[in-house]
Amino acid sequence: MTASASAQAVPPSWQTALAPVLSAPEARRLGGWLKAEEAAGKRIFPPRGNRLRALELTPLDKVRVVILGQDPYHGAGQAHGLAFSVPEGVKVPPSLVNIYKELASDCGVSAPGHGNLEHWARQGVLLLNNSLTVQEGQAGSHQNKGWEAITDAAAAAVAAKPEPCVFLLWGSHARKKAERVPGLANSHHLVLTAPHPSPLSAHSGFFGCRHFSRANEFLKAHGRGTIDW
Repeated sequence: MTASASAQAVPPSWQTALAPVLSAPEARRLGGWLKAEEAAGKRIFPPRGNRLRALELTPLDKVRVVILGQDPYHGAGQAHGLAFSVPEGVKVPPSLVNIYKELASDCGVSAPGHGNLEHWARQGVLLLNNSLTVQEGQAGSHQNKGWEAITDAAAAAVAAKPEPCVFLLWGSHARKKAERVPGLANSHHLVLTAPHPSPLSAHSGFFGCRHFSRANEFLKAHGRGTIDW
Protein backbone atom coordinates (compact mmCIF):
# COMPACT_ATOMS: atom_id res chain seq x y z
CA MET A 1 0.00 0.00 0.00
CA THR A 2 2.73 2.41 0.93
CA ALA A 3 4.13 2.86 -2.55
CA SER A 4 0.73 3.32 -4.20
CA ALA A 5 -0.71 5.65 -1.57
CA SER A 6 2.25 7.87 -1.04
CA ALA A 7 4.87 7.02 -3.67
CA GLN A 8 7.45 6.88 -0.91
CA ALA A 9 8.40 4.41 1.77
CA VAL A 10 7.27 4.97 5.33
CA PRO A 11 10.25 6.54 7.12
CA PRO A 12 12.11 3.96 9.24
CA SER A 13 11.30 5.47 12.64
CA TRP A 14 7.56 5.19 11.94
CA GLN A 15 7.49 1.73 10.36
CA THR A 16 6.89 -0.31 13.50
CA ALA A 17 4.13 2.00 14.76
CA LEU A 18 2.31 2.11 11.42
CA ALA A 19 2.88 -1.46 10.22
CA PRO A 20 -0.40 -2.89 11.62
CA VAL A 21 -2.59 -0.23 10.04
CA LEU A 22 -0.67 -0.22 6.76
CA SER A 23 -1.20 -3.96 6.37
CA ALA A 24 -4.95 -3.65 6.94
CA PRO A 25 -7.45 -3.92 4.06
CA GLU A 26 -8.50 -0.28 4.56
CA ALA A 27 -5.01 0.94 3.72
CA ARG A 28 -4.81 -1.22 0.62
CA ARG A 29 -8.17 0.16 -0.52
CA LEU A 30 -6.87 3.68 -0.02
CA GLY A 31 -3.87 2.96 -2.22
CA GLY A 32 -6.02 1.49 -4.97
CA TRP A 33 -8.51 4.34 -4.76
CA LEU A 34 -5.78 6.98 -5.09
CA LYS A 35 -4.33 5.22 -8.14
CA ALA A 36 -7.77 5.10 -9.74
CA GLU A 37 -8.39 8.80 -9.05
CA GLU A 38 -5.07 9.74 -10.63
CA ALA A 39 -5.70 7.43 -13.59
CA ALA A 40 -9.00 9.24 -14.11
CA GLY A 41 -7.08 12.48 -14.55
CA LYS A 42 -7.85 14.08 -11.21
CA ARG A 43 -5.13 16.30 -9.76
CA ILE A 44 -4.23 15.26 -6.24
CA PHE A 45 -2.20 17.30 -3.81
CA PRO A 46 0.43 17.10 -2.49
CA PRO A 47 2.22 15.36 -5.36
CA ARG A 48 3.59 11.85 -5.03
CA GLY A 49 6.72 11.80 -2.92
CA ASN A 50 5.50 14.49 -0.53
CA ARG A 51 2.53 12.76 1.05
CA LEU A 52 4.47 11.43 4.04
CA ARG A 53 6.70 14.49 4.28
CA ALA A 54 5.64 15.24 7.87
CA LEU A 55 6.80 11.80 8.98
CA GLU A 56 9.98 12.06 6.93
CA LEU A 57 11.09 15.39 8.42
CA THR A 58 10.05 14.55 11.99
CA PRO A 59 11.14 11.05 13.07
CA LEU A 60 9.04 9.50 15.83
CA ASP A 61 11.90 9.53 18.32
CA LYS A 62 12.43 13.27 17.70
CA VAL A 63 8.81 14.44 18.12
CA ARG A 64 8.37 17.08 20.78
CA VAL A 65 5.24 18.91 19.58
CA VAL A 66 2.26 17.76 17.52
CA ILE A 67 0.11 20.22 15.54
CA LEU A 68 -2.91 18.60 13.91
CA GLY A 69 -4.40 19.94 10.68
CA GLN A 70 -7.43 18.81 8.71
CA ASP A 71 -6.33 18.17 5.14
CA PRO A 72 -3.80 19.61 2.67
CA TYR A 73 -4.30 22.91 0.88
CA HIS A 74 -6.20 22.25 -2.34
CA GLY A 75 -4.71 24.95 -4.57
CA ALA A 76 -1.97 24.23 -7.10
CA GLY A 77 1.52 24.53 -5.64
CA GLN A 78 0.40 24.96 -2.03
CA ALA A 79 0.51 21.54 -0.35
CA HIS A 80 3.88 19.94 0.31
CA GLY A 81 3.08 17.46 3.06
CA LEU A 82 3.13 19.60 6.22
CA ALA A 83 -0.01 20.89 7.95
CA PHE A 84 -0.48 24.67 7.62
CA SER A 85 2.76 24.99 5.59
CA VAL A 86 3.36 26.05 1.98
CA PRO A 87 6.59 26.12 -0.04
CA GLU A 88 8.60 29.30 -0.19
CA GLY A 89 7.38 31.60 -2.97
CA VAL A 90 3.74 30.65 -2.40
CA LYS A 91 1.43 33.24 -0.82
CA VAL A 92 1.05 32.64 2.92
CA PRO A 93 -2.50 31.30 3.54
CA PRO A 94 -4.83 33.21 5.92
CA SER A 95 -4.67 30.63 8.73
CA LEU A 96 -0.88 30.72 8.71
CA VAL A 97 -0.93 34.52 8.66
CA ASN A 98 -2.90 34.33 11.90
CA ILE A 99 -0.53 31.73 13.34
CA TYR A 100 2.32 34.13 12.66
CA LYS A 101 0.37 36.98 14.29
CA GLU A 102 -0.13 34.94 17.47
CA LEU A 103 3.51 33.89 17.43
CA ALA A 104 4.59 37.53 17.20
CA SER A 105 2.28 38.52 20.06
CA ASP A 106 3.25 35.55 22.22
CA CYS A 107 6.98 35.23 21.62
CA GLY A 108 8.00 38.36 19.72
CA VAL A 109 8.88 36.30 16.64
CA SER A 110 8.50 38.23 13.39
CA ALA A 111 6.84 36.54 10.41
CA PRO A 112 9.57 35.12 8.16
CA GLY A 113 8.14 36.39 4.87
CA HIS A 114 7.25 32.89 3.65
CA GLY A 115 5.02 30.03 4.73
CA ASN A 116 7.46 27.12 4.77
CA LEU A 117 7.40 25.47 8.20
CA GLU A 118 10.07 22.86 7.51
CA HIS A 119 12.30 24.50 10.14
CA TRP A 120 9.65 23.62 12.74
CA ALA A 121 9.37 20.05 11.47
CA ARG A 122 13.14 19.51 11.63
CA GLN A 123 13.09 20.53 15.30
CA GLY A 124 10.52 17.92 16.28
CA VAL A 125 7.22 19.62 15.47
CA LEU A 126 5.01 17.02 13.77
CA LEU A 127 2.76 18.95 11.36
CA LEU A 128 0.25 16.20 10.72
CA ASN A 129 -2.91 16.51 8.66
CA ASN A 130 -5.85 14.19 9.27
CA SER A 131 -6.01 13.33 5.56
CA LEU A 132 -2.73 13.37 3.66
CA THR A 133 -4.15 14.05 0.20
CA VAL A 134 -6.88 16.17 -1.37
CA GLN A 135 -8.34 16.72 -4.84
CA GLU A 136 -7.59 20.05 -6.48
CA GLY A 137 -10.15 22.67 -5.55
CA GLN A 138 -12.16 20.38 -3.26
CA ALA A 139 -11.46 20.80 0.43
CA GLY A 140 -12.12 17.66 2.44
CA SER A 141 -12.52 15.52 -0.66
CA HIS A 142 -10.30 12.71 0.67
CA GLN A 143 -11.81 12.47 4.12
CA ASN A 144 -13.06 9.04 5.17
CA LYS A 145 -11.05 7.30 2.45
CA GLY A 146 -8.61 5.58 4.79
CA TRP A 147 -6.04 8.19 5.76
CA GLU A 148 -7.58 8.72 9.19
CA ALA A 149 -6.57 5.26 10.44
CA ILE A 150 -2.97 5.92 9.41
CA THR A 151 -2.72 9.40 10.92
CA ASP A 152 -4.57 8.27 14.07
CA ALA A 153 -1.92 5.57 14.48
CA ALA A 154 0.84 8.17 14.06
CA ALA A 155 -0.71 10.39 16.74
CA ALA A 156 -1.15 7.38 19.03
CA ALA A 157 2.50 6.45 18.57
CA VAL A 158 3.52 9.89 19.84
CA ALA A 159 1.11 9.60 22.77
CA ALA A 160 2.74 6.27 23.68
CA LYS A 161 6.19 7.86 23.92
CA PRO A 162 7.61 8.01 27.45
CA GLU A 163 9.06 11.47 26.83
CA PRO A 164 6.58 14.30 27.51
CA CYS A 165 5.32 15.99 24.34
CA VAL A 166 2.94 18.86 23.58
CA PHE A 167 -0.23 18.48 21.52
CA LEU A 168 -1.58 21.73 20.07
CA LEU A 169 -5.21 21.23 19.06
CA TRP A 170 -6.69 24.10 17.07
CA GLY A 171 -10.37 23.77 16.24
CA SER A 172 -12.98 21.09 16.78
CA HIS A 173 -11.57 18.82 14.09
CA ALA A 174 -8.21 18.54 15.85
CA ARG A 175 -9.89 18.00 19.21
CA LYS A 176 -12.01 15.18 17.80
CA LYS A 177 -8.94 13.51 16.35
CA ALA A 178 -7.19 13.72 19.71
CA GLU A 179 -10.19 12.08 21.35
CA ARG A 180 -9.44 8.98 19.24
CA VAL A 181 -5.91 8.74 20.68
CA PRO A 182 -5.96 6.20 23.53
CA GLY A 183 -5.09 7.64 26.91
CA LEU A 184 -4.06 11.08 25.69
CA ALA A 185 -6.51 12.98 27.89
CA ASN A 186 -4.97 11.67 31.12
CA SER A 187 -1.38 11.31 30.02
CA HIS A 188 1.96 12.88 30.92
CA HIS A 189 1.75 15.03 27.80
CA LEU A 190 0.58 18.64 27.66
CA VAL A 191 -2.61 19.02 25.60
CA LEU A 192 -3.56 22.61 24.69
CA THR A 193 -6.76 23.53 22.84
CA ALA A 194 -7.89 26.70 21.09
CA PRO A 195 -10.19 27.73 18.23
CA HIS A 196 -8.87 27.25 14.71
CA PRO A 197 -6.57 30.02 13.41
CA SER A 198 -8.74 30.63 10.34
CA PRO A 199 -10.12 34.17 9.87
CA LEU A 200 -13.56 32.84 10.81
CA SER A 201 -12.55 31.79 14.32
CA ALA A 202 -9.14 33.20 15.26
CA HIS A 203 -10.69 36.11 17.18
CA SER A 204 -12.72 33.65 19.28
CA GLY A 205 -9.74 32.58 21.35
CA PHE A 206 -6.88 31.55 19.10
CA PHE A 207 -5.40 35.00 19.42
CA GLY A 208 -4.07 35.22 22.94
CA CYS A 209 -3.86 31.45 23.53
CA ARG A 210 -0.07 31.70 24.02
CA HIS A 211 0.40 28.11 22.87
CA PHE A 212 3.92 28.67 21.56
CA SER A 213 5.38 30.01 24.79
CA ARG A 214 3.41 27.53 26.89
CA ALA A 215 4.75 24.65 24.78
CA ASN A 216 8.32 25.83 25.27
CA GLU A 217 7.83 26.32 29.01
CA PHE A 218 6.60 22.74 29.30
CA LEU A 219 9.36 21.29 27.16
CA LYS A 220 12.05 23.19 29.05
CA ALA A 221 10.62 22.13 32.41
CA HIS A 222 10.85 18.49 31.32
CA GLY A 223 14.38 18.71 29.99
CA ARG A 224 13.39 18.58 26.33
CA GLY A 225 14.78 21.94 25.24
CA THR A 226 12.70 24.50 23.38
CA ILE A 227 11.46 25.06 19.84
CA ASP A 228 12.97 27.95 17.89
CA TRP A 229 9.69 29.16 16.45
